[in-house]
Amino acid sequence: MTASVVDALPPLVEPGPELTRSEVQRYSRHLIIPEVGVPGQRRLKNARVLVIGAGGLGSPALLYLAAAGVGTLGIIDDDVVDESNLQRQVIHGQADLGRSKAQSAAEPVAQVNPLVRTVLHEQHLDSGNALDLFADYDLVLDGTDNFATRYLVNDACALLGKPYVWGSIFRFEGQVSVFWSGHGPTYRDLYPVPPPPGSVPSCAEGGVLGVLCAAVGSVMSTEAIKLITGIGRSLLGRLLVYDALEMRYRTVALRPDPTAAPVTELVDYQAFCGVSTPAAAAAAAGHTITASELRQRLSDGDDVLVVDVREPAERAIVAIPGSVLIPKDRILSGEALAELPQDRPIVLYCKSGGRSAECLAALHGAGFADAVHVGGGVLAWIDQVDPSLPRY
Repeated sequence: MTASVVDALPPLVEPGPELTRSEVQRYSRHLIIPEVGVPGQRRLKNARVLVIGAGGLGSPALLYLAAAGVGTLGIIDDDVVDESNLQRQVIHGQADLGRSKAQSAAEPVAQVNPLVRTVLHEQHLDSGNALDLFADYDLVLDGTDNFATRYLVNDACALLGKPYVWGSIFRFEGQVSVFWSGHGPTYRDLYPVPPPPGSVPSCAEGGVLGVLCAAVGSVMSTEAIKLITGIGRSLLGRLLVYDALEMRYRTVALRPDPTAAPVTELVDYQAFCGVSTPAAAAAAAGHTITASELRQRLSDGDDVLVVDVREPAERAIVAIPGSVLIPKDRILSGEALAELPQDRPIVLYCKSGGRSAECLAALHGAGFADAVHVGGGVLAWIDQVDPSLPRY
């Protein structure tokens, strides 16, 4: 795949109906740009864009695509608005807490541009519905934060021949690219195999600078508009990396792997990405207690050692009283094993149970056969024991 082939992309969408007087006035700043003009705006009017996730990246993308005049915006999200979302998911507000994210996002979109048709898909995206959902759209914009969904979106787009605008954020860094099977690289050319489970923390575990979403989400919107109208050079064949701390952008060339097997079907992407390792699942089976059970053991005076395997910054937010901090990496490396007592029951916990299950498998392998972990982690402790504690 030569660079010239990747660069030369025709407009993705045919022009829609003539613009009304109101539309001419609304989009006048687009219309006077020679590269966009009336034909480009009519293409935007005729475009159908599916946005996966009304979260940190979906928030700016939905607002700017609506403002730009994209005719139909689909929103896939089966989550509800949580207070921890408001630091970066600017399409939602305090009054939206507990509401469907899709419904919450649709209202600001309508306020920005009532001419846009919004289609809500309040369901979990999986291998059983992806092809049907994607079929009605011209391109897919994905702002989710897990590998299983990214591989699913990539493969569904490859099977349908649709372009895929992808963005990712973590702490202070963002990445954006365009994937399009048959025209250039796909997500599988960037990540041929998923990383080992637990090796790449999610934003919920590692955090993200809220304002980073605006920078990355706006680039994703720009790429969608360029593809629809056929202007400029897209990020197809390039990975854009943004470092907010250094205020630096750089691009890395991507090329399709000529030896890669073509995508022929959708699979079980949770299993493909090994969301839960077999060792962690085996360790947790029969060795998981509830937060309420831990509280009872502590109330009964059991001499248990409660170990927090999260990071210090997480512990500073909230912790189970009386626990000690031993981060996951120190347990998995074996460094901290000598600090653990052989004569006391050990109870591990993390934020929601995933990391503590990994550590539990390591402890069982090191001879701590009676160690257990708290299912649901500190979030379960908040829900079952002390709702006054802050969630994160």
